[in-house]
Amino acid sequence: MSFVSTLRQWDEAVACVEQRDTESALRILLNIEEKSSKIAYNIGCLYLNNNELDEAEKAFDGSIGKDGHLAVAFFQRGVTFYKKEKFEESLLDFQQAFKELRGNQLIDYKPLGLRYKLNAYEVLHNMGLAQAQMGKWERAQENLLTALSLRADAKFNNIDNALEAILKQKIFPLVEIQAGLLFKPNKRYVAELEKKDYLGKAKVVASIVPADQFSGFAPLQPQVDDVPSTPKVPEVLKAFEGEPHTVLYEFVPENKEELAVLPGNIVFVLHKGADHWASVIFNEKRGLVPYNFLEPLDIVSMTSQTMQIQPLIEHNDIPAPPRRAPPSRPVEVLKAMEAEAKNSEEFSDCIVKVHFKFNIAISIALGQAYEVILQKISTKLKLPASTLTLQYAEEDSNKRVIIEDSVMEAVWNSVKGGRLTLWCSVTEGKSMSHEKVVALYSYETSTPEDLAFEQGDVITVLSKVNDDWIEGQCNGKIGIFPSSFVKAPNGDPQ
Repeated sequence: MSFVSTLRQWDEAVACVEQRDTESALRILLNIEEKSSKIAYNIGCLYLNNNELDEAEKAFDGSIGKDGHLAVAFFQRGVTFYKKEKFEESLLDFQQAFKELRGNQLIDYKPLGLRYKLNAYEVLHNMGLAQAQMGKWERAQENLLTALSLRADAKFNNIDNALEAILKQKIFPLVEIQAGLLFKPNKRYVAELEKKDYLGKAKVVASIVPADQFSGFAPLQPQVDDVPSTPKVPEVLKAFEGEPHTVLYEFVPENKEELAVLPGNIVFVLHKGADHWASVIFNEKRGLVPYNFLEPLDIVSMTSQTMQIQPLIEHNDIPAPPRRAPPSRPVEVLKAMEAEAKNSEEFSDCIVKVHFKFNIAISIALGQAYEVILQKISTKLKLPASTLTLQYAEEDSNKRVIIEDSVMEAVWNSVKGGRLTLWCSVTEGKSMSHEKVVALYSYETSTPEDLAFEQGDVITVLSKVNDDWIEGQCNGKIGIFPSSFVKAPNGDPQ
């Protein structure tokens, strides 16, 4: 099946859904031979809305198989597993959807044709629900608290209601995508499906033949018996006003009052000013041209000469070379251009992308000190600089290292293409930067944001999340872990 046929059927199915004819839409989509990830996602949504859960699961499997990074497909398959009471599979899909968000608060699918924004707090809400169904009430509460901190829409009160239900160990409602929201084909491609007549039908506008209704590419021509032996001299003197001049050099206008001309053009001078600028007419346009770019022209002598030598230069359209050298560019302009180019080289800026709870970008001059970067990021985030910790990834190992004044040279050496990537974290309360702790027990991750380590590992504390959780770095990875699993080197528990 061709791309055009697939596109036409896809557009027809979406139109059926908008008319609430889901049966016809599902039948049309199933008839498409080569189903893309978006089309398979649409089929899964239609089956899910009809509560045909087994068919919906197969369709979402096909969508994920075509695009393994489509977070919204993982989210919908997680909803399908939850309705089938497969809570472990549902939790895994919600966790994968959260992972595909890649640290962003949301993904807007409108550029891809789906008018929906998948928010991180909605995914965490459903993760907490799946864990509550499995009896993991503490993990469910932690995910809901994280979702509450990421909530951007105050009208979304499902998290507040879910937290109240968790305290009573009760199940709360599932967050689902509104029925009828499907991926739509590109509007530009759909517009090209309609046939267009670019040429149209020819029509006679003017003809010297009476009642000429010819509709081809050439109108009827009258037959003349007595054809003159010599061509008639054009009456150019009656057609224009002003004095004719020939253009010697190309002139490029710099404002709206000036007129562009090329060597060999014939212009008519209306007025010559004292500043050596001439007001001319060329191609029914009026403008200013330097008078030293022009040379007076005798039309009568030119016409007679053209008539005499026309048989000799019938196929030679190359104009004669100019007889004077063009004026040079002013020295002041050249100096100004050189100074501007030099300044642009000396003051090149670097674009710094900072990963936080949300991503920001700042522009800063290369080679700045650590305090300058920290202060600029602090101003952008509206947070005290003393509570911020910056990290960068080493060029060879991609290991994140805490930035200090001593490593600034390595930081600037990692700039590629004028861009630098940093990571920022916040330390609440007393600063715990550079503090080391020892793991009392081994800890395995259960969510993407956890930090795994073995008993006896030394962990660098980055910040204290709350009384029970700490953010740290171990074996080149960063994440959170329970404070009860570690102790300070002097033996005091955290």
